[in-house]
Amino acid sequence: MNASAKNLSAKKIAIVRARYNPFGGAERFVARALHALDQSGIELTIIARRWQGHAQEAGSAHRVILNPIHLGRVWRDASFACAVKHHVARHDYDLVQSHERIPGLDIYRAGDGVHREWLAQRSQTLNRWQRLGLACNPYHAYVQWQETRMFAHPALRAVICNSHMVKQEIHEWFGVPESKLHVIYNGVDTAKFHPQVKQGRSATRAQWRVPETAFCFLFLGSGFERKGLASCIEALAELPQACLMVVGHDKHQARYQTLAQSCGVAGRVVFAGAQQDVLPFYGMADAFVLPTLYDPFPNAVLEAMACGLPVITSTKSGVAELISNGQQGEVVPPNQPASLAQAMRALMQSGRADAMGAAARKLAEHHDLTRLGQQLSDLYRQLLV
Repeated sequence: MNASAKNLSAKKIAIVRARYNPFGGAERFVARALHALDQSGIELTIIARRWQGHAQEAGSAHRVILNPIHLGRVWRDASFACAVKHHVARHDYDLVQSHERIPGLDIYRAGDGVHREWLAQRSQTLNRWQRLGLACNPYHAYVQWQETRMFAHPALRAVICNSHMVKQEIHEWFGVPESKLHVIYNGVDTAKFHPQVKQGRSATRAQWRVPETAFCFLFLGSGFERKGLASCIEALAELPQACLMVVGHDKHQARYQTLAQSCGVAGRVVFAGAQQDVLPFYGMADAFVLPTLYDPFPNAVLEAMACGLPVITSTKSGVAELISNGQQGEVVPPNQPASLAQAMRALMQSGRADAMGAAARKLAEHHDLTRLGQQLSDLYRQLLV
């Protein structure tokens, strides 16, 4: 590696993300990191198995698509990991930052958290036979094996943790020295995600048939089980003056529609599906709710705060460590609809949502793209010295 110059100009850095999907939170981090680093003179390359976004989302970065023949998830991930290592060995990158669990690379960004921790949290919601199925799943076994090998590999120089929660989990599960663990929170485009999106509130509500007088909670995220949608629907049954807008994709959406019917709130829950432009939904909402079972640092929460919305999230969400209860929002235990309903009711009190939303915006302004780019650049300089 070229390690003599402190200036990042002309340095070659590769970023690995298997599947680039513009709807994904991890991909939004990659896009924001690319934007933030684009002015630094770094020669960036994105290595992906599949690219579903627009070419311009890569900015000036080169794109390398590696998609070996595969069958099944284990083979898919293993073959991509082998292809990445083979590609990296043949190119003179100064640093390689992976968002996938691939042993032998310089930097790992733990955007997905710790897989063992996620399995531990998920198992608490399952019955005995479901837990057995989870334990016997070969894909989960493979991911844990890769995770162990990656964190123990001598080539690993740094781990980017998007919250102190994740940093602590990695240290406790794998014994990675704290000197290798760097907390860099996600960044948000505070010009794009701005309270001015509320100017379209009435039009968006009319489009989705949400009454002007209803207090609207926004849930935004794909993978409804992990994000805690069931708790939101159950909590809504205790709040007759509220409605819930659900934006995101889940192949089991019908289950949640059935749950809404059984809870008697089907008429107050709107399923909008995945949306490429989420700004109108932030604009139509009064508050944001994401009581996730496990989420290292959900971008959607930071976006909502930047748009001036008070937020409710769970204690197993990394962004919770930024929130002071009763100021920018509320933090509740996951999978506890009663506690969630109490927090949602508190936000519905007259004038409280507006005041907390203003505080949330002020907090989000401290986590803009400039700060993200500076922190990443500082880490790269440190590693290249």
